Amino acid sequence: MNRLHLALLTLILTGLGLGIFAYKALVLHFPLLPHTASNVWTVEVALAFGAHGEPVKAAAYIPKNTGKFLLVDESFISRGFGLTTVSKETNRQAIWSKREATGKHTVFYRAVIRRVENEPPPVPLKAPEQKTPVLEGAFKEAAESILQELRGRSADTESLVRQIILRVQEKEPDHALKLLLGKKASALKKAQTAVALINLAGIPARVVHGIVLKAEGPSSERVQWIELFEKKGWHPYNSETGDNEISEDWLPWWRGNEPLLYTEGVQDAKATLSVEPHEEEAIQTTISSLEHKNPWFLEYSMFSLPIQTQMVYRVLLLVPLGALMVALLRNVIGIKTFGTFMPILVALAFRETELLWGIMLFTVIVGLGLVARFYLENLKLLLVPRLASILVIVIMLMAIISVLSHKLGITYGTSVALFPMVIMTMTVERMSVVWDELGAASALRQALGTLLVASLTYLLIRISVLEHLVFVFPELLLVVLAVCILLGRYSGYRLLELPRFRSLLDNQD
Repeated sequence: MNRLHLALLTLILTGLGLGIFAYKALVLHFPLLPHTASNVWTVEVALAFGAHGEPVKAAAYIPKNTGKFLLVDESFISRGFGLTTVSKETNRQAIWSKREATGKHTVFYRAVIRRVENEPPPVPLKAPEQKTPVLEGAFKEAAESILQELRGRSADTESLVRQIILRVQEKEPDHALKLLLGKKASALKKAQTAVALINLAGIPARVVHGIVLKAEGPSSERVQWIELFEKKGWHPYNSETGDNEISEDWLPWWRGNEPLLYTEGVQDAKATLSVEPHEEEAIQTTISSLEHKNPWFLEYSMFSLPIQTQMVYRVLLLVPLGALMVALLRNVIGIKTFGTFMPILVALAFRETELLWGIMLFTVIVGLGLVARFYLENLKLLLVPRLASILVIVIMLMAIISVLSHKLGITYGTSVALFPMVIMTMTVERMSVVWDELGAASALRQALGTLLVASLTYLLIRISVLEHLVFVFPELLLVVLAVCILLGRYSGYRLLELPRFRSLLDNQD
C-alpha cells in the first residue's frame, strides 16, 4: 500500500466520522456532554363544572406541535364522559360529552412538552380570507378616526401595526379609544381591539392565546400576542410593545377571540391551567424529537436496541479506545506487555474493582498462579492439560479471595470474579515461559508493563465524556480506526529505546 492510498483511506475515514458527528451534534442537537439537562414542562388543564341531569358538553382548546415546542405525550382523564378531539381551523379542541350527568365533575387534560431546537423552516401559506370586523355607529366612527390619524404617522404596514399597538396601550386613552376598549381594558381586550383596528385597515391579523413556560417554578400565567400575515406567513408581534418578536418561553395555545372553554348544559364551569417544569437528560429530548421528525434515523442507531443491550455496548464501544491506548504505549512508547488485549480486559475489570484494589487482586492471583505453575512444571505435564490445571487453580483462587473478602467486609474483593479468567491463565503461563527463557527481571518488567498499560487504559475509559461520546456518536470510532491504521505504518524509534541507541552512537564516536 503506497503512501497516497494510505493518506486517502485515513482522510476518508476521518472525514466520514467527523462529518456524521458534526451533523448529529449541530443539526440533530445530540448533546456533547453526559447528563446535560433540558427543560420539560407538564401542562394540565382541569375543567370543573356542575350538572343537573341534562346532556352535558364541555369543549376546551388544547395545544398542538409548533416549530419550537413538541407534545411528546398527552392524556385525557374523564371518567364516564365520552371524548373526541377535533381540528377547528388552526386550533385543536377536546370535547367531553355525556347523555345525562348530575353533581359536580372535573375532567383533565395533561400534556408533556419539550422544546425543539431544530426548528423547521416556515412553509409559505396563502393569504387568508379577510374578515372585516363588524362595527356600527359610534364604534365604527371611533375606529376609523383612530386609523386615519395613525396612517398619517406611518410609512408602511409594519410601522402602522406598531402605531396601532402602541396607541391601544396608551395609559391615558382618548374618548375614541375608551369607547373601543370598554370599561375593563384588560390585556386581552387591548389585544383584541388592536387586531380589530389592524383588520379594519385591510391587514390580516389575529389574537394568539398562550402560556408562559418558565424554567423554574410552577406557573399559570397566560399571555396574548398578535399574529400578522405578511410575506406568505404569520409573524408574531408583541401586543404590548409592538415589537415583531415574542419571548421564546411563550407557547401558543389557541388562536382567535373565542374563550378557552365552551360548555352546554352545565353550571359554574371553570378552567384551571397549571404548568410544572422539570428536567430530564437532553439526550431523551433529542430522541423524542427524532421519533416525531426523523424516526428512520433512530431505527438504525444504537438507541433502537433494548436497554440491556445498550448497557453492554456502552462498555464494548470503549474497547477500541483501549486498543488505541495499547497501540500507542507499545509501538510509540515501547512498553512491553503480556499480549495485546490482556491490558484492555484487565482495565475493563478495574471498572468494577477500582484501580487500587484491582492492582492488588491482579498481583495476588498472578503471583499465586505463578507459584502453582512452577510446581506443575516439575510434573512434566503436556501443554493443554497444564493450561487446564492452571485455569482450575486460577478460578479456585478467585473463589477463595471472594469468600475471604466477603467475610472481612471488603466488597471490592467480591468483584474479582469479573477478571477475565482465561486471560489470567494465559498470563500466568506466559509469565512463566518468559521467566524461564529471559529471566525473572524480564518477566517482572513485562508484568509491571501490563499493569501500567492496564491502569492507563482504565483511567482513559473511566472518563465519562468519552463513554458518552463513543455511545452517542459511534461514528467517531472511524477516526480511531484511521489513527490505528496510521500507527500501523509507524517504523520509528520507540521512546524507551532512545537511550539504548544514543549510547550506541556515543560509542561509535
